[in-house]
Amino acid sequence: MVRLSVNVNKVATLRNSRGGSVPSVVEAVRVCLAAGAPGITVHPRADCRHITPQDVADIAAELSHLHQHIEYNLEGDPRPDFLDLVCQIRPHQCTLVPVQPGEITSQAGWSTATSASEIRRVVDRLHAAGVRVSLFVDPELPAVEWAAQMKADRVELYTEPYARAFEHGGWQLEESFQKYSRAAEMAHELELGVNAGHDLDLENLLLFRTLPYLDEVSIGHALISRALFAGLGKVVREYLDVLHPGQ
Repeated sequence: MVRLSVNVNKVATLRNSRGGSVPSVVEAVRVCLAAGAPGITVHPRADCRHITPQDVADIAAELSHLHQHIEYNLEGDPRPDFLDLVCQIRPHQCTLVPVQPGEITSQAGWSTATSASEIRRVVDRLHAAGVRVSLFVDPELPAVEWAAQMKADRVELYTEPYARAFEHGGWQLEESFQKYSRAAEMAHELELGVNAGHDLDLENLLLFRTLPYLDEVSIGHALISRALFAGLGKVVREYLDVLHPGQ
């Protein structure tokens, strides 16, 4: 069964645009859980432009009594303050993502030229803290092999290229989906779990949910954007219905 992890970054973005505490990120988490979401994702960036370290701690406190049922996923680049935060909070999963200076959002997965010794050191530290590690990668076979060599537990496939191919349809969509399928199959062969995220929405998820060995999708921007008009709880349930039709 494919798990949905709701990324609540955009709730914090809206709050920070005005200052203060409204809308409440913790209240957003509560609504998502009440609607049936089995996971929550946040990505605290160095500039704190949306999720802050205090948000991370507040959400962890909210989820503390649900630890066995609700997965908490922290995304971020392996900078010292982020790693310290992860080791303090000890979420179920940490998704390590590369960050490019000035980027608005993630633009690519890890390069296979990234220092292996540095990434392995980070992975070892997170494992020692009892945290599952996922590496954000492009849907390329060498990238999946690299993640396995880094001793990661999972890969998160970067799905913006799939989303753009979905918009075109036809052979571009078929070719893209097959590329992701091959990456997922290799990950499974290498005993890596398979997560995915970036620009997935209610339409393109209908096909992507059939990806072999898919464990989890992390969805934020599209879900929160629709929630502005339809309501957060309703939209979470819509995504769950897409992932688990007939249930």
